[in-house]
Amino acid sequence: MGHAAKRIWSWTWRLLLGALIVLLLLPATVPPFLDRIYYRGPVSDHFDGQHFFNPDGEQGTGGLQKRSPAGIWLRLHRLDAASPWPAHVATPAGRPATVTDPKRMVVTWIGHSTVLVQAGGINILTDPIYAERAGPWGLGPRRVRAPGIAFDALPHIDLVLVSHDHWDHMDLPTLKRLWDRDHPLIVTSLGNDTLIRSAGAQAVARDWGGRVPVRPGIDVIVERVHHWGSRWMKDRDRALWSGFAVTLPGGNLFFAGDTGPGDGSWPVEDAKDGPYRLALIPIGAFQPRDIMSGNHIGPVEAVDAFQKLHAAHVLAVHWGTFKLSSEGINDPPDLLRKTLAERHIAPDRFRAMEVGVNWDVPPLR
Repeated sequence: MGHAAKRIWSWTWRLLLGALIVLLLLPATVPPFLDRIYYRGPVSDHFDGQHFFNPDGEQGTGGLQKRSPAGIWLRLHRLDAASPWPAHVATPAGRPATVTDPKRMVVTWIGHSTVLVQAGGINILTDPIYAERAGPWGLGPRRVRAPGIAFDALPHIDLVLVSHDHWDHMDLPTLKRLWDRDHPLIVTSLGNDTLIRSAGAQAVARDWGGRVPVRPGIDVIVERVHHWGSRWMKDRDRALWSGFAVTLPGGNLFFAGDTGPGDGSWPVEDAKDGPYRLALIPIGAFQPRDIMSGNHIGPVEAVDAFQKLHAAHVLAVHWGTFKLSSEGINDPPDLLRKTLAERHIAPDRFRAMEVGVNWDVPPLR
C-alpha cells in the first residue's frame, strides 16, 4: 500500500471511529428526544416518583450509570481480541414436545433468555427474541445461534413473561407476532406494558409482589431482582425490571430475567414463592467485572442464587447467543461446570444445554 493510500485509510478509520463515538454519545446529548414516561404512580421503596431503583443499592459498578456508552464500547472492543466469537454456531433444529400430563414439565432453551416451558397444561415463553440483532434499527450484536425452535414451529403460547425493556429481552416485533397469532397473556413489570402497547400488543403489568391469575392453580408472581432498564439511555429506569414465579402443579417455575448479584438478598426473598421445580438463571455477559458486576451475574453468582432459591433444577440462560461482553462464547458453561464440581453439586441439577433440546424436568421429591 502506497503512502497516499495509507494516509487515506488512516483518516477513513479515524472518521469512522469518530462517527461511532458520536453515535454512542447521542443518548447523553439529545435528552429531550430520547426520554419517555412509561409509568406514573406512588412513591415506594424502589420508585422515587420518576425512576425505579434497586432498594439494596447499586452493589457493584452500576454499569452505564457511571460510565459513558462510548467508554464502555471502547473497553469491550479492546478486550474482544482475546476472546473472539464465531460468526455462527451450527445447531440442529428442535421441536416442542407433546405434553398431555399437566404434572409433566418439559423445558427447551430457544436461545439467550428465550425458553419454552411446557407444564400445567400451558405453554410458557420467556423474554422471546427472534430478531437477528439485539438492538434498534437492525444494529446491535448479531445472533450466532439460530433459535432452537423456529417461530412457526412454536406451539400455541398461553403465557409470555417479559422481564424488562432491554433490547435483548424485549423484542417488540416478536411480541407483536405472538400477540397476532395466539393472543397470549403477557405479564411484565410496571411501565413495560406501555412499550408493549406501542407495538400493538397488550400486557398486564404488576409491581414486585403482584400476582396475576392465569387459570385455576396457576398464577404469575412478579419477583424482585437486581438490574436496571432502558431503551434509549435517557429513559433509564423509567420501567421496572423483574423476575417471575409461576405456580404450577408438580412444582413451581422461577425465571430470573436479567440480574446482577446485588447484596445477595433477592434470591432469598424470592425463595418464598417456591418450592421451585425449575429455575431459569442467567450465567453469561459477566465480563469484565468492573463493568458488569452491577448488572449481570456470572456462573459463580448463578450457583449462589440457585442455592439460595432452593431450586431442584436449573437451566442456564443468557449465554452463547449474542456477544454482549468480553468473555468467550463457552466461558460461562465452562466456569459453571467447574463451580458445580467445586461445590459438589450434581451437574444434572444445573444444566447448560444446547438450543432446541427438550429436557424432561424430574418431579419434585
